Amino acid sequence: MKLKLVKPEEQNLSQVPVSPDEASVRDLALQSAKNFKACWKDLAKSLAIVWKEKFFKDWGYQTFDAYTAKEIKIRKHTAMKLINSYQFLEKEEPQYLRETDENAGHTQAVDTPTFEAVNTLRLAKRKLDGENYEAVKKDMFEKNKDIQEVKKDLTALIRQRKETDPEEERKKHNDAIVKRLLGTLKTLHQEAEMLKLLPGPITRDIRALIDTIEKELSADA
Repeated sequence: MKLKLVKPEEQNLSQVPVSPDEASVRDLALQSAKNFKACWKDLAKSLAIVWKEKFFKDWGYQTFDAYTAKEIKIRKHTAMKLINSYQFLEKEEPQYLRETDENAGHTQAVDTPTFEAVNTLRLAKRKLDGENYEAVKKDMFEKNKDIQEVKKDLTALIRQRKETDPEEERKKHNDAIVKRLLGTLKTLHQEAEMLKLLPGPITRDIRALIDTIEKELSADA
């Protein structure tokens, strides 16, 4: 018998049948949201899985932002910052997620920098050259410099780079074009759904493209 998903307002979403793996991810996301300040990386990791696998659809939500707003109680913009920051650590600075204990022969968790610090470092990586990036990282994690002071220094470095790098202005112009495209895609997606203008798979592909563009734009935020 095929299960019928109901709208979030019609049923307690915790009762919607899900697979064991999905249930585990969902429970972890909820618990991590409660302990967000203490351990943001657990929430970020859970949200990254939910976003990638589109589990929220199985739970009765049409969009990821609807899921994060109603169940996790954060805006999609914040959720994407969390996801981007966690993925940044995994790729660029994995030592802040784990370290190998050579004597014990296993992996141990280490203290993870605050979300604000990681997000600042992520932006520094995108905006600065290698030498300036390493200087910002050293200020935060070795010298324990106040994060607000680091942000001021980062802003000054980025401004200085813009004044000497025409590529930054070109990127700004391109981003504006992409944002206009995004607005057009959202309008198309909404009308296609309401008026049944396109087959379902194409409508879903448009939604997936919108999500991908929004994720890329949020990486610069």
